[in-house]
Amino acid sequence: MGLIRLRVREFAQEKGWTLKEVSDRTGIPYSTVKKYAQAPKMATVNYTALQKLAEVFDVMVEDLVEVLER
Repeated sequence: MGLIRLRVREFAQEKGWTLKEVSDRTGIPYSTVKKYAQAPKMATVNYTALQKLAEVFDVMVEDLVEVLER
């Protein structure tokens, strides 16, 4: 199983948004957005949340995910 990191913080900063604003814009709970932004490595993630994040940042899902290990 591979590990990934989500680039939530980087995209939020590019937009000038706080993590709370990202939460408000996506409808994803703040605690989840914060976890995704701060976790250095994750094995699982909710795909629906990824789609919402990619949509609000106007990027592809693949751009949001950084593969750390395969």
